[in-house]
Amino acid sequence: MSRIGNSPIAIPDGVTVEVKDSVVTIKGKLGELSQEFSEVEVKVEDGSISVERPSDAKEHRAKHGLYRALLANMVKGVSQGWSKELELVGVGYRASNQGQKLDLALGFSHNIILDIAPEVKVETVSEKGKNPIVKLTSHDKQLVGQVAAKIRSFRKPEPYKGKGIKFVGEQLRRKAGKSA
Repeated sequence: MSRIGNSPIAIPDGVTVEVKDSVVTIKGKLGELSQEFSEVEVKVEDGSISVERPSDAKEHRAKHGLYRALLANMVKGVSQGWSKELELVGVGYRASNQGQKLDLALGFSHNIILDIAPEVKVETVSEKGKNPIVKLTSHDKQLVGQVAAKIRSFRKPEPYKGKGIKFVGEQLRRKAGKSA
């Protein structure tokens, strides 16, 4: 039995859930998300969403927990939202934004200018004596993670000094340098 798939999802106030054919649409104060599903049955009853599978076949068991987790992320996204924070560690690394354009100075010969999707709000914080931080917020968990991964891919943290773009709170595996 799927432990994740069996637990119901509570629907908070201000969130509406609509199931039509094989598409679930969830609306809330922060936005609207929809997810197509197959091989499971989604039921909305008395303030909760439950996901049920028709049999114990391997494919049904796999999709059971997956769709329950996706729906839970959608409910949390439209009610509270998702956010990721990236920290730029390195001398001369800077970040600034003009609306949805993120400008990154990462030690290359040119600045990297990235157009962020309109669903994701971007904010940069630069304080003297501290590393610049890029904050991404949205109602779509997948989109926030995808944008954060794209930004991180420009300069991944290296293992010797830890320079690069890392998530706030991320533990890096450090290596000892060459021994003299």
